[in-house]
Amino acid sequence: MKIVVDDLSGPEIAGFLDEHVQEMRSITPLESKHALDLEGLRRPEITFWAVMDGDILVGCGAIKRLDAGHAEVKSMRTRPTRKRSGIASLLLEHIVTEARRMGFTRLSLETGAAEFFLPARKLYEKFGFEYCEPFADYKPDPNSAFMTRAL
Repeated sequence: MKIVVDDLSGPEIAGFLDEHVQEMRSITPLESKHALDLEGLRRPEITFWAVMDGDILVGCGAIKRLDAGHAEVKSMRTRPTRKRSGIASLLLEHIVTEARRMGFTRLSLETGAAEFFLPARKLYEKFGFEYCEPFADYKPDPNSAFMTRAL
């Protein structure tokens, strides 16, 4: 497997991300959905990676620069048929390493509080993320869990 910076111009990644946004909308009330669509991910403060297994897109993730020292993990997704196969761990390790290389000293994230998101929360805990108060422009939300870690 390889992890590559993706410019978000291909139809495969567009479809993959659309599935992600649709899935989040089916689980999370609209007012609590924070998944970025394709245009939102094309902003200059975001670095986006695709995880490729040969020619097959199997995962993605991004970081969004919040300020000089703080970034947010965004759009972590694994192809549903490949969940629990190590792709998310590989990608999160890459994101943490790259965030450090970029000079960030803190990574934070928002994920769902529902049972569906428990595997994601456990993954983030495994990588040293701890629960925190809302950050950046987020507000308290019973449907959201906020996590952070120093780098």
